[in-house]
Amino acid sequence: MSPEASTSLEERCIDTIRFLAVDGVQKAKSGHPGLPMGAAAVAHTLFTRHLRFDPSDPAWPDRDRFVLSAGHGSMLLYSLLHLTGYDLSLDDLRAFRQWGSKTPGHPEYGHTAGVETTTGPLGQGFANAVGMAVAERFLGATFNGDGPDVVDHFTYVLSGDGCMMEGITSEAASFAGHQKLGKLVVLYDDNHITIDGSTDLAFTEDVCARFAAYGWHVQKVADGNDIEAVDAAIAAAKAEIGMPSLIAVRTHIGFGSPHKQDSAGAHGAPLGPDEVTLTKENLGWPLEPEFLVPDEVKAFYEAAAERGKAAHAAWRERHAAWSAADGARSSSWDAVWSGELPEGWDADLPIFDPADGAVATRAASGKAINALAPHVPTLMGGSADLAPSNNTVIKDVPAQQAATPEGRNVHFGVREHAMAAIGNGLALHGGVHPYVATFFVFVDYMRPAMRLAALMGAPVTYVLTHDSIGVGEDGPTHQPVEHLAILRATPNFIELRPADANETVEAWKVALQHRDGPVGLMLTRQNLPTIDRGRYGPASGVARGAYVLADAAGDHAPELILIASGSEVALALEAHERLAAEGVHSRVVNLASWQLFGRQDAAYRESVLPAACRRRLAVEAGVSLGWERWVGDEGEIIGLDRYGASAPAGTLFEQFGFTVDNVYARAKAVLNR
Repeated sequence: MSPEASTSLEERCIDTIRFLAVDGVQKAKSGHPGLPMGAAAVAHTLFTRHLRFDPSDPAWPDRDRFVLSAGHGSMLLYSLLHLTGYDLSLDDLRAFRQWGSKTPGHPEYGHTAGVETTTGPLGQGFANAVGMAVAERFLGATFNGDGPDVVDHFTYVLSGDGCMMEGITSEAASFAGHQKLGKLVVLYDDNHITIDGSTDLAFTEDVCARFAAYGWHVQKVADGNDIEAVDAAIAAAKAEIGMPSLIAVRTHIGFGSPHKQDSAGAHGAPLGPDEVTLTKENLGWPLEPEFLVPDEVKAFYEAAAERGKAAHAAWRERHAAWSAADGARSSSWDAVWSGELPEGWDADLPIFDPADGAVATRAASGKAINALAPHVPTLMGGSADLAPSNNTVIKDVPAQQAATPEGRNVHFGVREHAMAAIGNGLALHGGVHPYVATFFVFVDYMRPAMRLAALMGAPVTYVLTHDSIGVGEDGPTHQPVEHLAILRATPNFIELRPADANETVEAWKVALQHRDGPVGLMLTRQNLPTIDRGRYGPASGVARGAYVLADAAGDHAPELILIASGSEVALALEAHERLAAEGVHSRVVNLASWQLFGRQDAAYRESVLPAACRRRLAVEAGVSLGWERWVGDEGEIIGLDRYGASAPAGTLFEQFGFTVDNVYARAKAVLNR
C-alpha cells in the first residue's frame, strides 16, 4: 500500500470514529460529539500505532492502559473499542445512553470491556492513571528478574481543558513529576473550548510551562489531525522514560461541522439533523447508513488488534519461561493477580490483652499493617503527610520513589484528593492491595474519589484516624462530626469504626478480604480500653457489622438495648454494668458498620436487635442523623448535632455528654418513660 493510499485509508478510519460518535449522540438525543470529532485522529494514532491491547483478553496484566480522563467524550472510546474488536457491537453503539446498554453516558469500569476506570468527573481519570503508573513500576520492581520482563507497559491518558483546570490534576501531576513516572503519557486535547465558551474566559495559563515546572517532558503538536506528528510525539514520549510526558495537541472541537466547529455548541449536545448532514457532506461521508463502518476500515482495525494479540502471545511465552525459572515468585504473581491472600497471611496479627493497658485504635492499626506486610507482598500505601500520626509506615522497607521503585511506603504529600484517586488507580491496575490515610475530617478533600471507588467497586482501604471530638485541642476544624454519616450514606462503601485494638485487627482482616469495594477504618487518636474478650463477645463479631457484646443475665430478654460504635462502646459497657448491678437487664450492641450489618440476613439482624425490645439508646460522638433507623420510635440518641470545640478531649466528652453517668441517666430515662 502506498503512503498516499495508507493516509487516505487512515483518514477514512478517523472519519469512521467521528461519525460513529456523531450518529450515536444524535440517536440518543444527548451526549458530547465535539471531543470525539476533534480528537479522533489522536486516539486513532494511539490505538493503531502504540497501544498494546488484546480485545480477546481485556484483563491481560501487561497490557497498556488507556484512560479517557475527559469521560464526556465516551463515544470516542466506545467507537474504538468496537472497531478494535472488544465485546461491543454496533447495536451497543446505537444504544448509547439507554437503559441497560453497555454504552452509558460516561465510561464505567466493570460495565464495558476495555474501560479501565470510571471517568466523567474531570481530572479523576488523570489521577487514576498516575496510580496505574505507580503500580506498573512497583510490580515491575517486585516481579521482574534477570530475564525478560513480565511487567513492562505504558499508561496513556486523554485529558481535556477541563481536566487541566481541576485542582486534582495539579496535585496528581506534581506527584507524578516528583516520582519521575516515565511510563505515563498524557495527550492533552487542547481545543480551547469549554461549555461557557472560549477557555480564555477563565483559563489563560501556560499549561506546558506548568507541567515542565512539575518535571514533565513536554511536547506540542500544532495540528491534531496530523497523525504523523502525533505518532512522532508519542514515540518521543515513550523514549523519555526518566519523566512523565505531556503532549499538548491543538485540536478543533466538533471538527468538520460547518457551523459548530470551534464553538461551545459542539461540546455537550447533538449536532442536530441538519448539521449532521452538512458535516457528513463537508467531510465526504455517506449520509446513509448511520453507524457506517466500511469494510476496509474494519479490516484496518482488525489488523491493529491482531498486532496486540501477537504481543500478548509473546508475553505469555516470556511469562511461561519466567514462571518455570522461579516457581515461588510465580505463585506469588498468581495470588496477587487473582486477589487471593497467601496462606498464613493473618498468622502474625497481634492479639491485645486488657492487662496491657489502653491502646489507640490508630496504634493498633499500625501494628496490624506491619504484621500483614511480610505476608502480603503487594500491600502498599501511605498518608497525605501524616504517616506518623496515622501509623501507616511499613517498617524496614523503603519509600516508593524513583530510586527505590520497589518501595511500599508512599509519601503522597499534602494532596488528599489526588491521593484518594491515585489509590483508585493502584487498585484498578491490579496486583496491588492499596491503602491511603489521613485524618478523618479530611475526607472532605477526598470525597469525589471515594465515591468513585464505591461506584467502581475498587478495593481501596482508607485509614482515617482522629475520628471524633477526641481530636481535642485542634478544635472543630479538625473534629469530624458529620463525616461518618456521609460515608454511611454512600452505597457500596464499607465503614468500620472499631471499639478497641482487637476489633481494629479484625477490621483490617475485613478490609483485605473485601474485594468488591472500598473499606474505611475510622480510628481514634485517644487510647481506648481493651475489651475483656473472655467476659464479652469475641472481636470477630465486627466482621458482621454489629454483634451482641454484652447481654442480659441468664435467660432474660433485654429490657433495653444500648447501641454504640467506636470509642463510645466503652461507655455503653460501663453503663450496662451499672444497670446490671441494679437488676436491669440490658444488652450492648456494638454497631461498628451499618453497611455490613445491613447486608446480614434478617434472622441475624433480628437476633442482634430484636424487634420486641423497643427501648433503645444509641451513643455516638457524631451527628444523630440516621440513627433513627436503629433505635426506632421509642429510642433515643446521644449524638452531637453541632460542631465541636477546642479543649482537651476528656473535657469535650464530658461537656458534650459522652460520659458513663450521662449514658446511664439517659438509659434510665428511656426505661422509665
